[in-house]
Amino acid sequence: MAASVLPKPNISSPSFFNLGSSPRLSTLFTLNPNEKPKTKHKHRHPFPPLTCCAVYTQSPPISTTTSTERERMEAGRDPISILNERIRREYSKRNATTKQVKMDSKEAEKYIQMVKEQQQRGLQNLKGERQSKKGGVFSYKADPYNLVSGDYVVHKKVGIGRFVGIKFDVPKDSSEPIEYVFIEYSDGMAKLPVKQASRMLYRYSLPNESKKPRALSKLNDTSAWERRKTKGRVAIQKMVVDLMELYLHRLKQRRTPYSKSPALAEFIAQFPYEPTPDQKQAFIDVEKDLTERETPMDRLICGDVGFGKTEVALRAIFCVVSAGKQAMVLAPTIVLAKQHFDVILDRFSKYPDVKVALLSRFQTKAEKEEYLEMIKHGNLDIVVGTHALLGDRVVYSNLGLLVVDEEQRFGVNQKEKIASYKTSIDVLTLSATPIPRTLYLALTGFRDASLISTPPPERVPIKSHLSVFSKEKAISAIKYELDRGGQVFYVLPRIKGLEKVMSFLEQSFPGVAIAIAHGQQYLRQLEETMEKFAQGEIKILICTNIVESGLDIQNANTIIIQDVQHFGLAQLYQLRGRVGRADKEAHAYLFYPDKSPLSDQALERFAALEECRELGQGFQLAERDMSIRGFGTIFGEQQTGDVGNVGLDLFFEMLFESLSKVEENCVVSVPYKSVQIEININPHLSSEYINHLQNPMEIIHKAEKAAEKDIWNLMQFTESLRRQYGKEPHSMEILLKKLYVRRMAADLGINRIYASGKMVSMMTNMSKRVFKLMTDSMASEVHRNSLDFDGDLIKAELLLELPSEQLLNWIFECLAGLHASLPALIKY
Repeated sequence: MAASVLPKPNISSPSFFNLGSSPRLSTLFTLNPNEKPKTKHKHRHPFPPLTCCAVYTQSPPISTTTSTERERMEAGRDPISILNERIRREYSKRNATTKQVKMDSKEAEKYIQMVKEQQQRGLQNLKGERQSKKGGVFSYKADPYNLVSGDYVVHKKVGIGRFVGIKFDVPKDSSEPIEYVFIEYSDGMAKLPVKQASRMLYRYSLPNESKKPRALSKLNDTSAWERRKTKGRVAIQKMVVDLMELYLHRLKQRRTPYSKSPALAEFIAQFPYEPTPDQKQAFIDVEKDLTERETPMDRLICGDVGFGKTEVALRAIFCVVSAGKQAMVLAPTIVLAKQHFDVILDRFSKYPDVKVALLSRFQTKAEKEEYLEMIKHGNLDIVVGTHALLGDRVVYSNLGLLVVDEEQRFGVNQKEKIASYKTSIDVLTLSATPIPRTLYLALTGFRDASLISTPPPERVPIKSHLSVFSKEKAISAIKYELDRGGQVFYVLPRIKGLEKVMSFLEQSFPGVAIAIAHGQQYLRQLEETMEKFAQGEIKILICTNIVESGLDIQNANTIIIQDVQHFGLAQLYQLRGRVGRADKEAHAYLFYPDKSPLSDQALERFAALEECRELGQGFQLAERDMSIRGFGTIFGEQQTGDVGNVGLDLFFEMLFESLSKVEENCVVSVPYKSVQIEININPHLSSEYINHLQNPMEIIHKAEKAAEKDIWNLMQFTESLRRQYGKEPHSMEILLKKLYVRRMAADLGINRIYASGKMVSMMTNMSKRVFKLMTDSMASEVHRNSLDFDGDLIKAELLLELPSEQLLNWIFECLAGLHASLPALIKY
């Protein structure tokens, strides 16, 4: 979250201060003991004397304010309001994504080490091909020889430029020509030796459909680029903290490990094929998750269609069910759910005690009610279905495992519901092309992952053909497949148009069995159509992308995709995977309309699809998809973000660097009561305002308690006070600011604030690295440029010595600027 921009201090009121703190926060103000305020309350107790000494005086009514103050109050944009808005935004985001994990420093250090080990495992599993020989460091740097003229690149120190080419040139101090990389910037051309370029250059790709940066950097002024890098670095730190808290929350959950049942070996023996090496490793990974760990499993199985992901899930299901728990298998379409149901029924046919059911929106109300009761009372062991399984009415007796197939096909709300299961039960996600967010979590090691990239021995790569649509080409492709005894998928992006294609094909192929399939058909009609196609009775299936996932038709080895520009990269990869499931050479024909030229993004998708034509490259394709359309935020589906400031590759390198040094980005708070604020300030609360409050002492006591607890509670108290009594007078605002200053100081690890002349000092336990991160991200240049770090002190030398009240305001705004960086830091 970006830091809120605080109002700049008045020129007449420079910038720092010295608060006189009281030993007890309940001593925020005093009344003149010889004067009794007018009050309607008969039992009001006398106010005890307060060290902070805000003295009661007869002052003008509250409404008597200057026009400037009144305008500011009406606008609701005073410094406290601005700070409260930022706190509310920050906490709302955090509450919507993860629960903060509180732990002591020793426990935190142990978990941080586990996180680092987890990250390394994730990288080794998924990024092994990028591992360099030097110390196992993963590099995202660009090879200059692989760049094409016009490519956008990022130089780590200069910024974003356009690659022109590589040419020989003679350096000034030599007669031997060497190769230089030429890069165009907004204010000139740069050249650097190839060796240097290979250490400093990265490809530039944005986290959205656009590949063009907003502007090229300036060669002679790198300040703007440094600001962009800083923004990216802070965004990365916030991501790391969010990931840490999510991961630590999961690590703190406990369940009893499953026993290694001898019956599992018998179940495994039923698998009719010889597993590939990757499959075997995935089996081992999942078995260890279930039988050797006490924390819930959250593993991604990434592998191409037909590479054996389902078998991994079946073994996990058997392990859980044999321990007396229930398993849920979630699929995005009824066609895929039905196929999973059939496979599970077949594999568990030798175990009559295991009850399996298919739950979907196509069932009658009576059938659904019966199944819901059986699930609730534990009479169903394995439940297969679509998103209907995520409804509030589905209550499990003893759910132990959730298997999610093709998570990218579910909506945002369904993904959030899936995420809610991960803190309490084991979750196994299957995908050929994982969504960018899922891939991102796997790449950073915060989600376990197993990659199945070895194809079964008999599989043959699929040939892709991209061209303008014509009926002659479609007829030729279909005729070729039918002549060799095969079957054909004919896919359109929408239901409208299926009948038109049906008419055209019936005329072209009289006597050939042709059928239509889409998601709005009755279930029994759809099931019957799919069954006949699977048995070979139907030769041509005209359908929507309902067949995108899961279908295994060995004899269907040609797929025609019309209006291909309407499909995403992952969809095309999945659709292409519907064919080539046997030892025959398969063909995928991708047709686009003659009068609709493809966009640059669409052409890039097809180029990526062609590059990933070899079997087992779904993961690599998902990476390309991530670079084309972005990986989104960690917990949401937004496809843009701060990654655009530096480009995807440099962003990832900065991320991994941040993860490897995560323990250096810790801020250790101090107890609230230990904070000393040595500024002598005596605001006067008017009798009018005191009489306006129903119970002044109780309100002051609540304010102190709220501040002592945390800044969220202090913010809630302040807003509640303003809702009930309106905007407080200036004197009460000063008292509230003192509470905020002390609270923010405690959060930042600052235990003493004092001033001497023009110099303001804050004693702190933070490291210089943490201080730099905070100051780099401060919105106010005035505060950022005035701060310096010296040992255990944060210092600021003001232009002149400030009156106490102006000093308090300066410190309030300065600490608010520093406090805005807290989400980017690990908190013990």
